[in-house]
Amino acid sequence: MYYGYRMPDLFRTISFRLTLWYTGIFSISACVAFVLFYYLAVSTLQGQTDQELLEKASQFSAVVQQDGLRGASNLAVIEAQAAGEKLIFFRLLYPNGEVFASSHMSYWKDIKVNQHLLDQLVKKKSHVFDTRTVDRTQKARILYAFVARNVILQTGIAMDAQSRFLNAFKLVFGVAMAFIIGFSALSGWFLVRKALLGVDTITRTAKQITGSNLQKRVPETGSKDELDHLANTFNQMLDRIQTLVSSVREMGDNIAHDLKSPVTRIRGMAEMAMIQGSTMDDFHAVAADTIEECDRLLGMINTMLVISRTEAGESGFHFQQVDATRMIQQACDLFIPVAEDRQIRFTCSVAHTFYVNADIKMLQRAFSNLVDNALKYTDKGGQVMVQARQKSGENLEIQVIDSGPGIDPRFQERIFERFFRAESSRNSPGTGLGLPLARTIAQAHGGDVRLKSTPGRGSVFTLTLPYCNFQVI
Repeated sequence: MYYGYRMPDLFRTISFRLTLWYTGIFSISACVAFVLFYYLAVSTLQGQTDQELLEKASQFSAVVQQDGLRGASNLAVIEAQAAGEKLIFFRLLYPNGEVFASSHMSYWKDIKVNQHLLDQLVKKKSHVFDTRTVDRTQKARILYAFVARNVILQTGIAMDAQSRFLNAFKLVFGVAMAFIIGFSALSGWFLVRKALLGVDTITRTAKQITGSNLQKRVPETGSKDELDHLANTFNQMLDRIQTLVSSVREMGDNIAHDLKSPVTRIRGMAEMAMIQGSTMDDFHAVAADTIEECDRLLGMINTMLVISRTEAGESGFHFQQVDATRMIQQACDLFIPVAEDRQIRFTCSVAHTFYVNADIKMLQRAFSNLVDNALKYTDKGGQVMVQARQKSGENLEIQVIDSGPGIDPRFQERIFERFFRAESSRNSPGTGLGLPLARTIAQAHGGDVRLKSTPGRGSVFTLTLPYCNFQVI
């Protein structure tokens, strides 16, 4: 069986790839800088050599004008001996290439007269340079220039010093490049590892987080850089997850509590019927109570489904033009007997006719939940008021005001969570779904439900809906 080559884990890391990029870019940049400097050095040295050759040509031209060709011939020998016959040579020749005088040429025997350059010199009437190889390894810079009307000077200088300098430069370049590559790799690895240290910290923190341990947080450096921002965002995400998990756990506890009671009652009634039931009427009574408890459970489940589907955007609401004033008055009429039974003063005040775009059944359900909640927690002799008004020409506000015990500020936002019930309301009938359902329906209509409450002085629930400037036809 063939097993493909597996790349080591180190080569797969971002640290390795960034270090490779850093080393490559740094090395290429250094190489380009060295190459540019090398060509600048070559150009400078060659320019100095060319200038020296031109000065020699000017010197010969002056001697020819003063002492003639014999003087120039003597000067060629003297100059070559003074500088060193292996360092410089001179030839005097005619435009046709015939040599009539020269310095000692034993070392320069390989340097011939280039007829093509002579023709170019005659044509341009200006000096011409050439670079030739002497003794297979040594280079020389050659100049062809007129020193008299029909006399051409061919002179060359050995480029020993320049060659030694350039060879030393190449050696230094090689050593320096090796050092630069090694240094850039080490420094790049160090910088990358330091920069990605925050990522490693986040990874370690994420590995330590479990379903039962959500308290771990990534330490923030306070540097306000990208990694610090990532750590802050990661911590905020953990906060939201912890809050969500806590809410799910608490909601599960509440569901278990609220489902346990009716199931226990159903089981208790069934046991009593089996033990004490002797007539058909007893069994009918148990069946009726069982149906009542089952309806209560089904109502709770249906309400949970409505909230979940609405929050998921799958409510299936049917919006139409609704006379909100009429809806409020009809709902209030239904609650008047309830308020009278509890000896609560109940008033409904809607001064104008308001229209909204809503699902009438769902809107009635949300409003009824608010009124029922107010009546449920208002003591005998208290007061519940319903009023509606237009605010800022954009929203319709329906307020349900009660004189009940009020709500602790700690719980004023949590009461809109599913199944949440404060300890003070645990003994009151209810499932903890009425207010969450009301807010969910309001938000699905583009509005909201807000609470303003003072413990001991009552509460004000405000249902806000977008106002529509039309009339029902």
